[in-house]
Amino acid sequence: MPEPSTPFPRPRVVVVGLGGTIAMTQNAGGGVTPTLSAHDLIDAVPGLADSGIDVNALSLRSRPGASLTSEDILELAEMLTEHFADGVAGAVITQGTDTIEETAYLLDLLHTGAQPIVVTGAMRNPTLAGADGPANLLAAVTVAASPQARELGCVVVLADEIHAAVRVRKRHSMSTAAFVSPTGGPLGYLAEGQPRILNRPSHRATLTCQLIDRPLPRVAIHTAALGDDGALLPILARELDGLVIAGFGVGHVPDTWVTYLEGAASRIPVVLASRTGAGFTATSTYGFPGSERDLLNRGLITTGILDPYKARLLLQLTLASTTSRAEALAAFSAMSEVDDRSPFNGAAATYREAVPR
Repeated sequence: MPEPSTPFPRPRVVVVGLGGTIAMTQNAGGGVTPTLSAHDLIDAVPGLADSGIDVNALSLRSRPGASLTSEDILELAEMLTEHFADGVAGAVITQGTDTIEETAYLLDLLHTGAQPIVVTGAMRNPTLAGADGPANLLAAVTVAASPQARELGCVVVLADEIHAAVRVRKRHSMSTAAFVSPTGGPLGYLAEGQPRILNRPSHRATLTCQLIDRPLPRVAIHTAALGDDGALLPILARELDGLVIAGFGVGHVPDTWVTYLEGAASRIPVVLASRTGAGFTATSTYGFPGSERDLLNRGLITTGILDPYKARLLLQLTLASTTSRAEALAAFSAMSEVDDRSPFNGAAATYREAVPR
């Protein structure tokens, strides 16, 4: 008689709750606040128990997305590393949507393994008709358990779309279709409850970092605006370890900013991004004072595909281990370079720098 077949092992996924709209209930004052645990969220998902996936739910924080910190995400990254070493197939993070595009990118920088990290949340809280949290959580767990999602790093899954952390943006304050990837599009979608990856990146760039027991470097974003004379830039730069400029268009600022930025770049790394939220910063097209060529010649560092919010996180982590402009430039070059095939296929060389304790 044939021997009985060995059952295929059920994939294990860890779900870590950080709070956010997905976990909110109404308080005595009528507003909603995060109160539900990760276990509560898992128990409220129809069909999850029959998915064939073993889910371990843990609660790390219970905060609105706006109150999360980089230190929270560094702690989370260390926790996930321990779970991956224990053999989980993937991880899901539930949190507020206000900061998903930033926390996901930070996790993507820190995660060097093959297992997917999937960040999700909700635009409608559980007290509302049509709350999207359960559907988003089921989709996220499905993606985290799927072999198709391996080697993708950290992705964001909402409204049955799968977005790369380096691309994703929140483009609407209230719509359930708030998240988009304006440069390159989503990596894929969920169709009939299964992930379909259509746009797989050829490279990922990561940082090798450890948790640090001192405050992270202070890095701020300053956005170019019509008629701003830039007089606040020297004051701002004196208080910072690094500065991100969200410039007009492909990376332009008013000509009155030029001297201020050159002075700042002589003391701290200053990186140049576009405030548009899509596309790339230029490097060699325009030549007027305050253009990208002018600013790069004055010591600023281009961000390439990275938007100002993600550039700030990369600069912050890089400066946690070095104050060298040359090393900061190397980090941004590795993270933002692209080849001719895809707006995401950059960073063929991985930049790795240990952050000292």
